[in-house]
Amino acid sequence: MALDKFKDECAVFAVFGHPEAANLAYLGLYSLQHRGQEASGIVSSDETKHHAEIGMGHVSEVFNESNILQLKGKMAIGHNRYSTHGRSQLKNAQPMAIEYARGPLALAHNGNLVNADVVRQRLEEEGSIFRSTMDSEVIIHLIAKSKKSRFQDQVTEALSQLEGAYSLALMGASEMIIARDPHGFRPLAMGTLGAGYVFASETCAFDLIGAKYIRDVAPGELVVVNNEGLFSYFPFEARKKNHCVFEYIYFARPDSNIFGKSVHNVRKKFGRKLAHEKPVEADMVIPVPDSGVVAALGYAEESGIPFETGIIRNHYVGRTFIEPTQSIRHFGVKIKHNAVKEAIKGNRVVVVDDSIVRGTTSRKIIKMIREAGAKEVHMRISSPPTTHSCFYGIDTPSRSELIGSTYSVEDIAEYLDADTLAYLSIEAMMDALEDRKEDFCKACFDGNYIVPPVYAESQLTLLEKRLAEDEEIDYDRAPATRKTATAK
Repeated sequence: MALDKFKDECAVFAVFGHPEAANLAYLGLYSLQHRGQEASGIVSSDETKHHAEIGMGHVSEVFNESNILQLKGKMAIGHNRYSTHGRSQLKNAQPMAIEYARGPLALAHNGNLVNADVVRQRLEEEGSIFRSTMDSEVIIHLIAKSKKSRFQDQVTEALSQLEGAYSLALMGASEMIIARDPHGFRPLAMGTLGAGYVFASETCAFDLIGAKYIRDVAPGELVVVNNEGLFSYFPFEARKKNHCVFEYIYFARPDSNIFGKSVHNVRKKFGRKLAHEKPVEADMVIPVPDSGVVAALGYAEESGIPFETGIIRNHYVGRTFIEPTQSIRHFGVKIKHNAVKEAIKGNRVVVVDDSIVRGTTSRKIIKMIREAGAKEVHMRISSPPTTHSCFYGIDTPSRSELIGSTYSVEDIAEYLDADTLAYLSIEAMMDALEDRKEDFCKACFDGNYIVPPVYAESQLTLLEKRLAEDEEIDYDRAPATRKTATAK
C-alpha cells in the first residue's frame, strides 16, 4: 500500500580537516536519518585514494565498528537516501564514487535535477555509459567531460548545464566542493569543529557532534575547501530564492534551524495561525505524532483548548515480514499509532496533522479515535491542501493521487469521517514566515513552478511510471462527489 505522506528526500553530510572524519560523518548521518531510510553511505579520502562503505538500509544497518575503521582520512562525505529519481537499488545509493582521468571523485546530492533526463540522453548519444538510473550521475559525467583544468571550474561548468534543486558535496583526492543551486530549494548549513569544517542538510547534525554553526551555504554559492583554507565563490547568475516551505511543515527536525529560522518556532506559528483561522469548540487538542506535535502545541496555546497526548506512536516499528490476516483491520496504521482511550472517551477532539496526501492514513486515524470513544472529531491541517506534485527533491504522487487536487474540503471531510476539516490557508502560512515569505517555493500548494514546464511534465511522467511499477495505491473507497481539478 502506498504511504499517505510525502516521502523524505535525502541527507548530505561532509567533513574536512578532522582526524575522525568518518566517525563524524557516521554520527551526522545518524542525526539525519529522518531524511532518507533506503540507503546510507560514506566515502572518505586520505589524499591519495578514496575509501567507501555504501549499503541499503538505515545507518545502523550499514555501518559497524569494523567498516568505519576502514574509512581513513581527514575528509569524508556521507549520504542518506530516499529515491526521488531512480529506483531503490544499491547501484543508486550514494555517495557515488568513481575513478576517472583526474583521479578519485565522489558525490552526495540532495535535490532533483529536473532536466537530468534531457542531459543524460545527450550524454549517452555522445558515448557516455551510465551505471545508475539516478539523476545525480549526470553531474559526474559532466565533470568528467569538462576541459577545464581546475576542479572548481569543472564543477561550475557542469552545474551551469543543470536546472532544479541541488545541495551537494563533491570530493576529489584532497579537495572538497560544496554547492547549492541558485534558487536554494534545499537547506545546507556550514559549521566548524576544531580546525575542521562540517556541512550538513540540517543543523541538528551539528548539535550531536559539537560543531559550531556558522551560516547557511548561500543559494548559488560554491564553497571550496582544501589545505589552503575555505574559499567562497558565486559563479552563477543570481535567481529568485525559492526555499522549500515543506521543510518547515514536515521534513526537517524541529530542533534544526534552516533557511535562517527555527523549525520549531515556525511550526508552532503555523498551529497558532490555524487556530486563529479555523477555530472550533472542543475539549482537547491532540497531535498525530510526531510531525503534528509542534503545530498542535501552537493550536492549543492560541485556542486555549488543553493539549493532550491522545495518540501514541510506536517508534520501534521496523520492516516487519510477518503479515497479518484479513481479520486484523487497518494493521498498517495500528502497528504505528494507537489511541489513548482513557484520554479520548467522551470528548470533543481536535486532531492536528501537518498534511494530507492521499487521505488513507488520516481516515484510519479518525476511525481509531472514534472507536476510542470520541464524541466529535475535528481535523485541522497545519498546511494548505496539497494539490500539485513536487519536482525539486520530494517524492510526491501524481496530481490524480493527491486528494486535495481532486476533491473539495467538504468531500474530503466526508471521506475521512471527520465532523469538520480545515486547512491552514496559503496566506496565513506565508505570513508565519514574516519578512522571508517571498523567498519560499509553495508550488505543491498553488502549482506555480519556477522551472520550465517542459521539464516538469517530463519529470511527472517518470514519477508516474515509477509509482506504477513500485507501489500499489489503496484509497479504500472514494469520496462521493468529485470536483473538477483545474490544471495549472
